[in-house]
Amino acid sequence: MNVVGIMSGTSMDGVDLCLCDIQQNGNSWNYRIIASETVPYEEKWRVRLSQLRYQNSEVFVKTDIFYAKYLGEKVNEFLKKTGQSADLVSSHGHTVFHDPSGWVTSQVGDGATLSAVCGLPVVSNFRRADVALGGQGAPLVGIGDEILFSEYDICLNLGGFCNLSAIQNGNRIAFDVSPCNIILNRLAREKGLKYDEGGAIAESGEVILPLLTALNNVEYYSRNYPKSLGREWINKEFWHVVRDYDKEPVENRMKTLVRHIAQQIAFSINVLKGDNGHGNKILVTGGGAHNHCLMDYLQSETDGDVIVPDAALVDYKEAMVFALLGTMRIKNLKNTLPSATGALHAIAAGSLDGDFSKLI
Repeated sequence: MNVVGIMSGTSMDGVDLCLCDIQQNGNSWNYRIIASETVPYEEKWRVRLSQLRYQNSEVFVKTDIFYAKYLGEKVNEFLKKTGQSADLVSSHGHTVFHDPSGWVTSQVGDGATLSAVCGLPVVSNFRRADVALGGQGAPLVGIGDEILFSEYDICLNLGGFCNLSAIQNGNRIAFDVSPCNIILNRLAREKGLKYDEGGAIAESGEVILPLLTALNNVEYYSRNYPKSLGREWINKEFWHVVRDYDKEPVENRMKTLVRHIAQQIAFSINVLKGDNGHGNKILVTGGGAHNHCLMDYLQSETDGDVIVPDAALVDYKEAMVFALLGTMRIKNLKNTLPSATGALHAIAAGSLDGDFSKLI
């Protein structure tokens, strides 16, 4: 079936829309990206979503509804522009709260409203059931890596946060490694830019060694997986370390953060290395794959074979995987990995809204 996967990441670049042909053949799955688009957030939406966790309940509920209306309108525009049709929409939503230890995760983008606006059945709210079962609710793309990209030893996504999945002791594990574009974009805004295009700002700077040491000593990095990160963690545990060096040029702070990210990825990869008995093939996707400074550091910090696929997969892999997860959900197939999230058991995650009579 043709499925529109929707992903809005913590880096706040915009909404990723990916129309995929998802096919099941026995126990195997195949995908084809038919069309894709990133809709940049207008400033009003960027501010509204980034500040929503500080607002009252009425503002939260209204945003949940009107953001879903916005997504539904973007789906309609996307399909009209591409001349394509879809059978299903599968939406991650936009994460506002994420505290699995307190059984809390919340993504705005109400599925019923989204379905009503775009006129298609919708699967949404993927994380909450996993968290209720004691899991992290993230990263959820590990099962997509297992099904579609098992030829790679490690699948690394450089989005708002870096996360990876890999086979360890016969099971696929996945976890958030460190913040990534969410903090790099924050520094880029000090220079009036939305992001550091190509890593040019970082490339022109110098590493601040005391800051690098302080960042690498942040407590999260010593925790065992499964583990995941959210905006709350950045504000409470991470950003104050960077702020201590506010008098340093943006270029130097940017380069230090880029090297820090690469070192944390390398540390995680080296811990997992060799589990399957052959060399490390590392599939790298996400916006950070376009950051040449980050990729150079990553290549130098690891001895694996770093593989960057075609641009469509780099930019839309997560949205595509959510299209897969939505397809699995309507077939009532388990689409979570307890070995990755730490939940008690696997489930068919996702809430259903709209008319599914033609699909089930």
